[in-house]
Amino acid sequence: MAETGGSPFGGCLEKLMSFVRTRKGTILAAEIILSFIILICYAASMYGGYSPLAISEMVIAIIFFVVFMMELDKQFLEVNWIWSDLIRAVVGASLYLITSLICVISGAGDGARIAGVVFGLLAGILFAYDSYTIFLDIKRSRQHTAAPTGR
Repeated sequence: MAETGGSPFGGCLEKLMSFVRTRKGTILAAEIILSFIILICYAASMYGGYSPLAISEMVIAIIFFVVFMMELDKQFLEVNWIWSDLIRAVVGASLYLITSLICVISGAGDGARIAGVVFGLLAGILFAYDSYTIFLDIKRSRQHTAAPTGR
C-alpha cells in the first residue's frame, strides 16, 4: 500500500519554510537564535542572573513565531496580535539594551559575559528594528478616510 497523503509533518514543514522566507519570519527566527546565544553566554558566565531575560524573550518569540506561522492570529480574533507583537518587541528591545548597558557599566567580567553584552546589544537593535517594522505596518493598515460632512 502506497501512501498518497505524504508525511503528516510535511504541511507544517512547508509552512515553516515559507514563513521563514518572509520578513516577519526572518526577524522572529533571528530573535529566537540571538536569544538562545545570549542565554548560553549568560549561563556560562559567572553572573548567570541575566539568563531569565534571554529565556523569557526566546519563549515569547517562539510563541509569536508559531502563532504567525500557523496563522492562528486570523483564528483568535480576541487578541490584537499586531499590538501584542509591538509591545513584545518594544519591551524586548528596552530590556536587552538596558541589561547590556548595565553589564558594560558594571565593569569587565569574564569573556562569556562580554559576549553576552555584545549579542545583547545586537538583539536590542534587532528588537528595535522589529518594533519599527511593526509600527510601520500598523500605520500602513490604518486608512484615513474623509470625515462625513453630513450633506
